[in-house]
Amino acid sequence: MINLTVRNLLVMLSAAFVLGGCVTPPKEPDYSATWPEPAPTQAQSNGAIYQVGHDVALFENPVARRVGDTLTIRLLESTNATKSSSTSTSKATNVDMPGVTIAGRPVTANGTPILNAQVDNSTSFDGAGGSSQSNRLVGDITVTVAQRLPNGNLLIRGQKWITINQGREYVRIQGIVRPIDIDPDNSISSLKVADAQIGYGGKGALNDANTPGLLARFFNVPWLPF
Repeated sequence: MINLTVRNLLVMLSAAFVLGGCVTPPKEPDYSATWPEPAPTQAQSNGAIYQVGHDVALFENPVARRVGDTLTIRLLESTNATKSSSTSTSKATNVDMPGVTIAGRPVTANGTPILNAQVDNSTSFDGAGGSSQSNRLVGDITVTVAQRLPNGNLLIRGQKWITINQGREYVRIQGIVRPIDIDPDNSISSLKVADAQIGYGGKGALNDANTPGLLARFFNVPWLPF
């Protein structure tokens, strides 16, 4: 009996670990820095000042324009969302059915009609719900240009890791910027980054303490029937 109980326990734990693998978090994206494109190998007729591929117009500022150039993103993200709903319904029904008459007289028992019927029904519903959420992220992060698109826009991508005590925190961002929106100091607001994907999180002892365990994640999956 004891061996059978231990065997059942091992089977249940094995099934939990196998199914728990289905609820593991997805693999983190790669936001590593992008290196500049290699210089052409063919001979170039460079002068003492002019260098092919590194020319800057006199009316332009030395800002990010090529793959591998750096660009500072000023994070100014702030969101505040509030939602509320309220529903109230009511319905009442009253049906009065007189009794059957025979030869012009109602059917009675001891002088009281016995085939009369009356139906009363009433329903009501009151519901209310509310939700609010606010987020704020302020700071600076310097990224690199990963790709120059055909229309001249720049695909930027980068991340910053900060190690504090027993944890590591990171800020990641990826998006598309227009060179015309870049300020003279080679920086741009995150509000002008199109298709922005901004992530903030961490790893370490503090993050692990706030993460549910394997069995907790398994029993919280939405497809479980209980």
